[in-house]
Amino acid sequence: MSLFLLIAIPLGHLLIFWIIAALILFFVNKKKKTPKWLSVAIALPVTIIYMSVAYFLGTHMYKTEYNVKSLKEVAPLRIALISDAHVGACFDGEGFSERIEEIEKQKADLLVITGDFVDDGTKKKDMVTCCEALGNIKTTYGVYYVAGNHDVGDSSKRDFDFDELIAELEKNDVHVLFDEVAEVGDDYYIVGRKDASMVRKPISELTASLDQSKYIIVLDHQPTDYNAEREAGCDLVLSGHTHGGQMFPIKILTGILNAYDQTYGKKTEGDTTFIVTSGIGGLLVPYKTGTISEYCIIDIEK
Repeated sequence: MSLFLLIAIPLGHLLIFWIIAALILFFVNKKKKTPKWLSVAIALPVTIIYMSVAYFLGTHMYKTEYNVKSLKEVAPLRIALISDAHVGACFDGEGFSERIEEIEKQKADLLVITGDFVDDGTKKKDMVTCCEALGNIKTTYGVYYVAGNHDVGDSSKRDFDFDELIAELEKNDVHVLFDEVAEVGDDYYIVGRKDASMVRKPISELTASLDQSKYIIVLDHQPTDYNAEREAGCDLVLSGHTHGGQMFPIKILTGILNAYDQTYGKKTEGDTTFIVTSGIGGLLVPYKTGTISEYCIIDIEK
């Protein structure tokens, strides 16, 4: 957690609300002299309320449900999706364990993690506790993980490296996928891609030898390769990375700039469904004003 940003963000919002209040009072009372302290008196409680809500949204986990219909002959499958925990920003290892216990109540067939499990500021003891929590969750087919850009990160800034993270995940029976394919049951594939920041195979190469009668689920941390994933015959693509915008108005700006194929939510292109989650944590600070902290429950059925 960045102490500087923890303080700077509320102060920045106080300044913004003070300017807005001052402008409103100026235009409302053009002919009257408004006390200089009044705009501050308005901005201060507004900032306190606004940032309190931001802290609540950043540190409380919601459930978002999606139903996906398949044209293929498949058995029903319930997926729990988490992403962007950035352990240490919004919760520690124990906090993550509590969230996993809550997700377990949904009785998912598998849990998938689409990257940024840890961050540069994550402590090793918290990382180990989180991995142990993943080893304890009960699902039909287990836990599947792909790396995000912050997982690879800068190991010099934390007391464990990327290899230690992967070793701890595998020690707790998490299926780590680096441009690899796993079969789930009789009807499903899980295609786990390396992060876009890494050298990776094209999605067409990963799906070329797959049985297209089966349902192909892709885990791809960054939602930036939709055209190729659709053309490769993928049925469902799950991503994170964007944090759903995290702080207003980032979601609006990323939409204007076309920074990602999608910033948040579900959309369908052709026969491919794409879902981007805002994640169960946040980047650097426990504030969210543009979205919520969530895990997703995705039910696939014919």
